[in-house]
Amino acid sequence: MNKPILLAVIALAATLSAPAAMAADEHNVVPGLTLEGAPLGLHGVDPVAFVELGNRIDGVASFVAVHDGVAYYFATEANRDIFKKNPERYVPQNGGFCTYGVSVGKKFDGDPRYAAVVDGKLYVFVNEDILRAFNKDRAGTIKKASKNWAKIRNIAATDL
Repeated sequence: MNKPILLAVIALAATLSAPAAMAADEHNVVPGLTLEGAPLGLHGVDPVAFVELGNRIDGVASFVAVHDGVAYYFATEANRDIFKKNPERYVPQNGGFCTYGVSVGKKFDGDPRYAAVVDGKLYVFVNEDILRAFNKDRAGTIKKASKNWAKIRNIAATDL
C-alpha cells in the first residue's frame, strides 16, 4: 500500500475514536427517521438513477420505498417503481458502507459523492482518495470486501 493510501486508512481509523452516528447493524443510514418510520439510506440519493444512468441525483421524500428496514428516496415515481420490482439490483453493496473500508474490516460512511458502478452494482466510498485507491484494484477490493462483509455485517461499526 502506498503512503497516501496508508495515511488515508489511518485517518479513517482515527475517526472511529470520535463519537459518530453510525448504524449498529448492517446498513449505513443517516440519523433520524423518514416519514416512513425507517432511517434514510444512501444519503437520500436515488439508487436507480445511479445504477442505470451513472448519475448522482438526489431523491425526494414524496418518492420513497423501504427495503430491509431502510428508506430510499427517488427522483421520480418511475424510479421508485423500478426499485420496488428488484431492490437487490439497486441497493448499495456492503450495506452502503465504504467498500474500501469493508475490505479492511471496517464500517466507514459510504458517501454517494464518491461512488462507482461495477458490473451493475453500486459501491460507495468515504472520500475521493479512497475511491482512487479502489480504482487501482477494483476486483481485488470488491473480493476482499465481499469476504469481510460476511464476517462484519452484523457487527456494530464501533465494535470493529
